[in-house]
Amino acid sequence: MKVNKNIAVSESGFLFDSMSGDSFSLNPIAAEILELIREQKSLDDVKKVLLNKYEVTPTLLDKTIDEYVFTLKKLNIIK
Repeated sequence: MKVNKNIAVSESGFLFDSMSGDSFSLNPIAAEILELIREQKSLDDVKKVLLNKYEVTPTLLDKTIDEYVFTLKKLNIIK
């Protein structure tokens, strides 16, 4: 997965798509996931990082990340 080159994310989690003009406000974990994707981490690596950092069950994490990635793809933020 790759973050589209027209996507900018501020340190405060404000996401801006310069092609569409859309903007979104990301919570800290959503911003962290997007940054890991930007670093070209695989989805499995992203999940491992988050499982080691936060107290969450693997099942809940899988479901949450899968839904988030689906949304990012649908909004053309990642491909």
